[in-house]
Amino acid sequence: MSIKDWPEGERPREKLLERGAGALSDAELLAIFLRTGIPGKSAVDLARELLADFGGLSGLLAADQRRFCEGKGLGTAKYAQLQAVLELSRRYLLTRISGQDVLTSPEATRDYLKLRLYGSPHEIFACLFLDNRHRVIVYEELFRGTIDGASVHPREVVRRVIQTNAAAVIFAHNHPSGVAEPSQADLRITQRLKEALALIDVRLLDHIIVGDGDGTSFAERGLL
Repeated sequence: MSIKDWPEGERPREKLLERGAGALSDAELLAIFLRTGIPGKSAVDLARELLADFGGLSGLLAADQRRFCEGKGLGTAKYAQLQAVLELSRRYLLTRISGQDVLTSPEATRDYLKLRLYGSPHEIFACLFLDNRHRVIVYEELFRGTIDGASVHPREVVRRVIQTNAAAVIFAHNHPSGVAEPSQADLRITQRLKEALALIDVRLLDHIIVGDGDGTSFAERGLL
């Protein structure tokens, strides 16, 4: 049965307008993005199949162009649309934390960092450079590594802090495994960076590990 033949309250688009986007499942949201199904499958059926093929929403959103376009009912145009949606989301979240003290909006800061880093097959070490009122100057991905870890160089971090004239920083990196628990290597490099930044009177406010769920905050764990 085509979605247009469903009861109005069960159609994804109408359901969203009536109850809000949060009331929809991943498959229903994806169906709205897809707009149409394929012969023999509604958009929702196709969405469910795609989510299963890609291992869930995170796998679909993180897929590269080749892998994405291999999906049924997808292609270059849909890939471009998805990348545009993701970039709009990143920019929206950046506007929420720009121009204000990031410590007053920790949820928005975490959401932004997760949208930037979650789903990458490689470990990425990034930094939010902040002014003396803890407002965002710039976000940068400083180091990229293999799935086993990134090589982080304190000297390069200090150099970028000086260049941006930052007064404080928040570090973030992802764990491709999805497990957001800090490793001993994470603890060691964080301490080295904190000590290096102290020499130039710059505060390390937090180090956030991005993984499944909310991730891990070093500040909240008392690890700084």
